Amino acid sequence: MRSPRIVGLPQLLIALALLATVDVTVGLAQQADHPGKPVYDRWCAECHGVDGTGNGSAAAYMLPRPRDFVQARYQVRTTRSGSLPTDADILHVINVGMPGTAMPGWRAALTQAERNNLVAYLKTFSRFFETDQPQLLELGRAQGGGAAAVEAGGQKYQELECWKCHGRTGRGDGESAPTQEDDNGFPIRPADLSQPWLFNAGGTVEDIYRTLRTGLDGTPMPSLTDALEGDIVSDTDLWNIAHYVRSLTPEDPALREVIEAPRIEGALPASPDDSAWNAVPRVWIPLIGQIIVSPRWFSPAVTGVWVQAAHDGTDLVMRVAWSDRSNSPDPVWAEWRNRVTEVMEPKEGDVAAAGPAPDPDTAAMAVPASPDRIAVWFPRSMPTGMERPYFFMGSTRSPVYLWQWESRGQVREMSGRGPALMEPLQASNGLTGSATFQDGEWRVAFRRALAATDSAAAISFPAGQPVPVAFFAWDGDNGEYGTRGSVSSWYFVQLTEPAPASTYATPLIATLLTAGLGILAVGRAQRRERTKNGARSER
Repeated sequence: MRSPRIVGLPQLLIALALLATVDVTVGLAQQADHPGKPVYDRWCAECHGVDGTGNGSAAAYMLPRPRDFVQARYQVRTTRSGSLPTDADILHVINVGMPGTAMPGWRAALTQAERNNLVAYLKTFSRFFETDQPQLLELGRAQGGGAAAVEAGGQKYQELECWKCHGRTGRGDGESAPTQEDDNGFPIRPADLSQPWLFNAGGTVEDIYRTLRTGLDGTPMPSLTDALEGDIVSDTDLWNIAHYVRSLTPEDPALREVIEAPRIEGALPASPDDSAWNAVPRVWIPLIGQIIVSPRWFSPAVTGVWVQAAHDGTDLVMRVAWSDRSNSPDPVWAEWRNRVTEVMEPKEGDVAAAGPAPDPDTAAMAVPASPDRIAVWFPRSMPTGMERPYFFMGSTRSPVYLWQWESRGQVREMSGRGPALMEPLQASNGLTGSATFQDGEWRVAFRRALAATDSAAAISFPAGQPVPVAFFAWDGDNGEYGTRGSVSSWYFVQLTEPAPASTYATPLIATLLTAGLGILAVGRAQRRERTKNGARSER
């Protein structure tokens, strides 16, 4: 008998390579025929890459980066940390997107069949779906609520040291926030818990609890399921934390186009922290990265501002407040500033080198230590009809009138003929301003007379008419300066007057008069009827 032949290592490697080649060829053929491929190639590949590695031509302009489907590391799941998502989990993200990222929802754009096919196609990018199974978590229904739950959740938030990332008041400004990065080494910001409408995994109490249980795989956000199973925390503790986080901003803001500035009898708010602001309605104005002109900025830190305004018939006051993780320039955030700027300036050899050529105006450069800034701008005069200046700080043909504040304490009136053509006004219109920074929030209060001194360069604010207004914000420690920042579109501020007493008295008088006439008419009709009946009885 012949002894069995032992296959050498080279032959074994060749055999394995051939098997792998055959397997990959079969897999690619299956992908090519997959009904989800056309949808993916049309709508998803630009960001996630044709091969699903998150390396699409647009990827280098996004932070956080698009999902790498090959790694099968999904953030939003109902499964244990490190486990695969269910089909329903993947479909949920396709449907609603991931707030706070570049991932939109596709429920309205794609049919149910297209979305189902897309779920199946995404799974073909990773072999983990062939060998592993999702490990579902029993999440249950919402528990508790109310003041006691919120207070207990706040205490547990502190005990578990959630503040180290998210900050003492939840604004994402914890001591470890400047050094956070995802599993691929990209800088990542801890969530600002005061803006639950931008939570990646959703901002309801149930969403927050699920995130506590599952974690966000690929990010520093851990799962607390192990702590639950190890009796370090209870299920009630986790629900209380969820209630506490949601209580930081109980309701998502309703988007409005008009900032109402009511007339106040007496003293206007005198400072950014004046308690009189509590009686003034506030409006959330969303901001997005400035990507109109170079240098563009795709990773803004300021995602929106809260705006309030009031007047006394003589002066207008406006308070602008927003979350900011630092009072720039802060040396603690210098490393973050440099890393974010480097990551957001794509160059040859970067992850998206196959995409468009780098913008020559965003070539790598030393990042200046810049202050935080906010700019508020208006047209120079009341526009006619729907006409407005170019909303991004005006143009040479249609300049705008600006208020600008920066964290070095300067408040200036300026004329804007475009983002690179801003200059101080020659004549002052009496603009003043002050600011406070506390617990990760800037509050800036402006004050100016309604009537402009220099009517050729500055607008006067009429009562009862909507005045166009727009905003631009810079976070210096996020590498923002010049045109790098976040911008809004045009909104309106409208000065209102108290309704005269006749507004309320006239309808009341009319109602009483109508009721009185009705009673009189009914009385007359009843008397006539009695008279007729009496006449019949006498006959």
